Amino acid sequence: MKTMKWVILGLIIIALGVWLSGCTRKNKGQIMDGDGMLNSYRQISQEEAKEMMKKNDGHVIVDVRRQDEYDAGHIPGAILIPNETIGTEQPKALPDLDQIILVYCRSGNRSKQAAQKLFDMGYKRIYEFGGINTWTGEVVTEAAKTEP
Repeated sequence: MKTMKWVILGLIIIALGVWLSGCTRKNKGQIMDGDGMLNSYRQISQEEAKEMMKKNDGHVIVDVRRQDEYDAGHIPGAILIPNETIGTEQPKALPDLDQIILVYCRSGNRSKQAAQKLFDMGYKRIYEFGGINTWTGEVVTEAAKTEP
């Protein structure tokens, strides 16, 4: 009977240790949003993105495709920051960590990668809305911008 008590006591101590180690772990990359902890960017629909783009709230639209893809057609007002150029340094074109950033690419893969990298850098208001291949809003091309 004494052995059983020691086994139970040992299991309780181990469980308590595991629980306490989880409580003291730092929550790097997490922020409070009022509804709880956010561990990542927010994925939104393209319709939500269109509504956000109508607001005069200082948001920035970021296209994370290559230069040639951007030149072939992009959302009006979007700036180009290719996903491949986003590392661990804050992009110069995005100086404000609290700015609303709307991210897209061609199909939604690179935009998810870029959005997560930006969030991990400390940007707090990242919204990823997929790819331009399903975008039903306006698209401009570099050729159209240079025509008289």
